[in-house]
Amino acid sequence: MKQKNVYRSRYRRKREGKTDYRRRLKLLLSDYPRLVVRSSNRLISAQLISYDEKGDQTLAEACSKELAKYGWKGDEDNMAASFLTGLLLAKKCREKNIKYDKVVPDAGMHAPHKGGKVFALLMGAAEGGLPVSMGEEVKVEDSAIRMEALAEYAASLKQKDKEIYSRAFSRYIERGLDPVDLPNHFDELRNKLGGKVV
Repeated sequence: MKQKNVYRSRYRRKREGKTDYRRRLKLLLSDYPRLVVRSSNRLISAQLISYDEKGDQTLAEACSKELAKYGWKGDEDNMAASFLTGLLLAKKCREKNIKYDKVVPDAGMHAPHKGGKVFALLMGAAEGGLPVSMGEEVKVEDSAIRMEALAEYAASLKQKDKEIYSRAFSRYIERGLDPVDLPNHFDELRNKLGGKVV
């Protein structure tokens, strides 16, 4: 009797490149909640998720879009917004009295690069009180998080050519923020969300 060829399709999320099941299993076996970070061209979001046999449970979540409610006038997709989103997630966890000994980062299918937005968010969450496990070598410089280089460039451009400055930073100006003041504005939000006093 001739044997039939059996085709086994892979899981849909694996086919679509959305889930690495081997990596997910390792994270689940740690038995700690996952700090899931997702980044797009416009936003960055974070969720604290615990595993349950009936399905993952979202304990708390934060998105960079929410920062405007707290007075943030900067962009929602940069290093500063990423850090503040991590702080916001930690603030929500404190308000809900969510406490764990350890939280493991989960960046999904995309491998984060050293000094990137994902690590800025994790640093914000850690500063806010979440026990995130992360190596020192991947931490982001405070000057990069505070957007100091952008503020310096804005200041020099403002001196040289106000017209080009107005065009280049029109979104900031429309929101009522002079990009030269971005580091100070960041510090205000950092303190408001429970970060370290600068």
